[in-house]
Amino acid sequence: MAETERLYSVEEIANHIGVSKDTIRAWVKKETIPYYKVGRQYKFKLSEIDEWIASGKSADADK
Repeated sequence: MAETERLYSVEEIANHIGVSKDTIRAWVKKETIPYYKVGRQYKFKLSEIDEWIASGKSADADK
């Protein structure tokens, strides 16, 4: 069985990339950041967030 990647909270991702939780939520609302909805919470895979930043797509998130 493949090991599934841990999902991170809004707060953990905000701390990881150095932005506020409100910024993360705004990006989720605009669907610019890769996320998963688990119940009523937003969750993130660290590998996808790092890839999203490396791809340069995060630079377009505030537009």
